[in-house]
Amino acid sequence: MNKRLNLIIPCFNPVQKNWAEVIVHSFEKIRQNLIGIDLGLVLVNDGSSSGVTEENLVMLRREISDFKYITYGANRGKGYALRQGVAQSAAEFHVFTDVDFPYTEASMVSLIQELVERKGIAAGFRNQDYYLKVPLSRKILSRMFRLFIRTVGIPVSDTQCGLKGFDNVGKELFLRTETDRYLFDFEFLVLAAREKSVSIYSVPVQLKEGIVFSKMGWKVIRQEIRNLIRILF
Repeated sequence: MNKRLNLIIPCFNPVQKNWAEVIVHSFEKIRQNLIGIDLGLVLVNDGSSSGVTEENLVMLRREISDFKYITYGANRGKGYALRQGVAQSAAEFHVFTDVDFPYTEASMVSLIQELVERKGIAAGFRNQDYYLKVPLSRKILSRMFRLFIRTVGIPVSDTQCGLKGFDNVGKELFLRTETDRYLFDFEFLVLAAREKSVSIYSVPVQLKEGIVFSKMGWKVIRQEIRNLIRILF
């Protein structure tokens, strides 16, 4: 019997007009390269005020047979959106990424195959090429955070990669997180690292060409510092 896996995609005011076509294209490429895995997709609209149309949803429902759509009124953040999607994901395995599918389909297939074989939590690991594609402020913060991670006992060094997967034990841990925005990944891995029976491992992943990352404002940074203190203490 095939394993069942859902991709969980949060969505907030997507900038690309063809974002739904990108999802369909990437979803199909991934599906075609998986053997013994039934692939579904859960899209979570995190309070978008623009960019998500009925036409988009009609196409997604038409092209993806196992498709679930979740929506609510106010923007709550990526962590909150993913918890809603994961909670309604009825599968053996769950993988999340961003609405623009920034990682290559080959990377996603590799992570999925590793996850189904090893179970536990598979965390994408970005190599040095990643730092060539991000603003300087984000580069500095990312490098500092990776150094900090070594001191808190998490067995992977890249907690903020936006491609992760987990089994249903990981699902239970993920649903215990409380962080609504950027550091939800870190909180998830801190919780998981405290459970000695849970396997956590890195899978190398590659970004697609042309992916552009936004700058992180100081207001967001201050909020995430508060979240960091809350998670640790």
